[in-house]
Amino acid sequence: MRLFVLLAFLATLLTLVSAWDNEDYEIFDLVSAIETSEGKGTTFYSWLNVPPSATTAEIARAYRKKSMILHPDKNPGVKGAHERFARLGVISKILRDPESRKRYDFFYKNGVPRWRGTGYYYARFRPGIGSVFVFLTILSSVLQYAIQRVNYGKDLKRIETIRHQAKSAAWGTKLIPVEGQRKVKVNLGGSPRLDDEGNIIGGKMIDMVVEGEDVFIIEPDGSLLPVNESSAVRPSLRKTWFLALVSDLISKVVRRDSPGTNATDGIDEDDEGSVASDVPGSGAVTPSEGSSAGVKPASRKATAMAGGRRRKNVRKR
Repeated sequence: MRLFVLLAFLATLLTLVSAWDNEDYEIFDLVSAIETSEGKGTTFYSWLNVPPSATTAEIARAYRKKSMILHPDKNPGVKGAHERFARLGVISKILRDPESRKRYDFFYKNGVPRWRGTGYYYARFRPGIGSVFVFLTILSSVLQYAIQRVNYGKDLKRIETIRHQAKSAAWGTKLIPVEGQRKVKVNLGGSPRLDDEGNIIGGKMIDMVVEGEDVFIIEPDGSLLPVNESSAVRPSLRKTWFLALVSDLISKVVRRDSPGTNATDGIDEDDEGSVASDVPGSGAVTPSEGSSAGVKPASRKATAMAGGRRRKNVRKR
């Protein structure tokens, strides 16, 4: 019932807004202008000093009397004299026309609406290209940041689910901790399903290790990838498209102008094959030691399914 009433109200409001025309907008402008120059609450009738029931002849006489007082020739050097005199003529014309006066009387009795439609405000406060660009940039960046927060929350839930599955496989359904490492298999590919021929297709099983409260994915090279909150990508305003673009441009300019740049500049420490792999004693395996320089596709896929990303330092078995 409440929804129906709300929809009916919105439909009525939309009908009223769509019914406003240029003449109504002119009345809105005059109402705002006369209250600004003559004082809050001043109406067309009160400014002409006539009652709302005045006849057309009475309005004409009031106009002639008022125009003699407000004529610019009688107010030399007075700021806004020409605007007030021109405004008086427009108001007199509206009140002497039956249809225009009927429209004004409607707003005089019911009040001028606060919201006058997007067309009214756009026509009077039309933004420039710069303002539109700034508005769209801010709006898109805020939406992108909101999406980051939503995805971050989903990643955390996914990570917590994987940790729970691994602990359940290692410790049992009662989750009683067991000392030492426990190697388990965890299904990260969903529940088993039947194919068209009725055969059971299992989910993607991943080898994992549980050691205390720590949970790891076993990489093909034998290294351990931690599965925890740090694996999820945190939301950041710096990752929104505009700030990221500006940061990237600044970095390129700085690297180009810096005399001491080398081949390692610009390498992300979170990327595969990071500089840390070339540092003796870092714990990472280098290509010269016989392992692959990068992460195998299966490893990268497992990392993505876990809702996380690779870390620079990995733990050996």
